[in-house]
Order: sequence, then structure tokens, then C-alpha cells
Amino acid sequence: MPAAKPPLPQPDVLTTSFWNACRRRVLEISVCGDCGHRFLPPGPCCPRCWSPRLASQESSGRGRVDSFAVYRRTYHPGMPAPYVVALVELDEGPRLISNIVGCAPEEVAIDRRVEVRFEAADGFSLPRFALGHGKESAKGGNS
Repeated sequence: MPAAKPPLPQPDVLTTSFWNACRRRVLEISVCGDCGHRFLPPGPCCPRCWSPRLASQESSGRGRVDSFAVYRRTYHPGMPAPYVVALVELDEGPRLISNIVGCAPEEVAIDRRVEVRFEAADGFSLPRFALGHGKESAKGGNS
């Protein structure tokens, strides 16, 4: 019996460019052309100043764990427990929810440095994060 697939994104007119960038193994963030605010997820206008003048910027893919939860129960057959769901604050400022992969759940901690890793899944490249080195704050400039 084939392994169950994880839940997959459902791209729409606002998110297709983000998922296309992920296929190229690039994590893109939206940038307001008027106030410079950087944000995720992509939207029709800037959530700070409501400007429709938006552009995309390539993220370094590095950041820190802002918050996380360890799921020790399997809720979807494509995501067997245990797994970590984290709120990651990118060095550029935006935050996104993703998984921390490649480590034991007990290794994840608030302020741990992380780096994006793309995982192939049925035609998508899903941005996941692996632990970096140290516990330096993303805002401190240490990598």
C-alpha cells in the first residue's frame, strides 16, 4: 500500500507565485512598494498601509523559532507523529508557520536558529525548516 501523502497547498491567484518560487527552491516574501513592509502570506495589498503596489523579494531562508508545538498524535496519515509545527520569524521580518524537520522534537526551542529546506511532495516543494547552530536572536545579526 502506498504511503499517505501530506496535505498539500491549494494555490490561488494570490499564492501561485509563492509556490512557483518554492518549486525553484526560493522562499519569496511580499514587499510593499510604498511603505517597504515585508509580509507573508501574499495578499492583494499591504496589510500595513493598504497599498496595492507590491513586489516580491527573495528571503535568505534563515530565521528563528518564535513559537512551536510538538504534535504527538497523528491527525493525518500523511504526517505521522511526532512532528513539530513552528511559527518561524524570518531574518527579513515576516513570520510563517511551517514544520521543523531533521531533528528530535526535544531539540526545538524558542529562539533556535533555523534554515529553510524544501521537501518535494506531489509536484510541490514545501518549505520546511531545519535547525541551525546556536540560539542567537535573528535580530542580533549572528548566524
